[in-house]
Amino acid sequence: MTENQTLPRPEATGSFLVAALYHFARFDRFESVQKPLQAFCDENGIKGTLLIAREGINGTVAGTDGAIAKLLAHLRAMPEFSGLEHKESRASKMPFVRMKVKLKKEIVTMGVEDIDPNRIVGTYVDPKDWNALISDPETILIDTRNDYETAIGIFKGAVDPNTKTFREFPDWVRNNAGLHNKPKIAMYCTGGIRCEKATAFMKQEGFEDVYHLKGGILKYLEEVPQEESLWEGACFVFDERVSVEHGLKEGNHKLCHACRNPITAEEVTSEKYEEGVSCSNCYDSRTEEDRLRYRQRQLQIALAKKRGQKHIGG
Repeated sequence: MTENQTLPRPEATGSFLVAALYHFARFDRFESVQKPLQAFCDENGIKGTLLIAREGINGTVAGTDGAIAKLLAHLRAMPEFSGLEHKESRASKMPFVRMKVKLKKEIVTMGVEDIDPNRIVGTYVDPKDWNALISDPETILIDTRNDYETAIGIFKGAVDPNTKTFREFPDWVRNNAGLHNKPKIAMYCTGGIRCEKATAFMKQEGFEDVYHLKGGILKYLEEVPQEESLWEGACFVFDERVSVEHGLKEGNHKLCHACRNPITAEEVTSEKYEEGVSCSNCYDSRTEEDRLRYRQRQLQIALAKKRGQKHIGG
């Protein structure tokens, strides 16, 4: 993809354009870029999160079409990110509360030293070729996301590591000798960044035929027709939309603001669900003191809404 190219717009509609992006590159000057990049986003009404580190950039942002186009051009004008790719979807309302540009040690935290996708990485597989790979009986398919994400959607036949964080993934790999039973390893994640780093790790661990879905689930849901899809369920996204489905249409999940887990319409009817306070996923692991604190927070959110304001803590 060249600097001036953009991805085709998904069929979903909405007032705000959401851009998910990441790029691994040697970015030694990342600390000096933080404040100017924050100011650029604030001046253009862009909200979301951008993580910058010595290994590159990662994030999801939302704004008007023009504002997002300006940001992408601004980033690609930096020599380190001239080859930056992104994925687009739409939101009916602004899916973020604020804009944050954060300095990090890693743009996606695995916690393993010397993992460099610029040096060694698995083979990219385009969405149109993904079904053939994962249907091959010689392939082990691994979801590199966390348990709250896999709970609402997963590729047919995928192995779910049931990890709480990406930091747990290396130990899960090292403790699963069965991963050596088949010659091919295929991995995927939401937008491509975790599985890209995971393939670098797997290659470093001695696995040879390692593949990952280019553009992640988001790109697959955008490009692959639903009638041909091997994806089951919805895809969790890290913003107020909570989930997206085929064609990148907004899903029907809500977010429990007590535990940050996605919940279905059925779970909302549970006696353990109280908006902003608890759901069936977290009720038994929280104390009454916790719930009292959450209720006080929820009251402040309701009061702010009544005044026509956005409660930042919400």
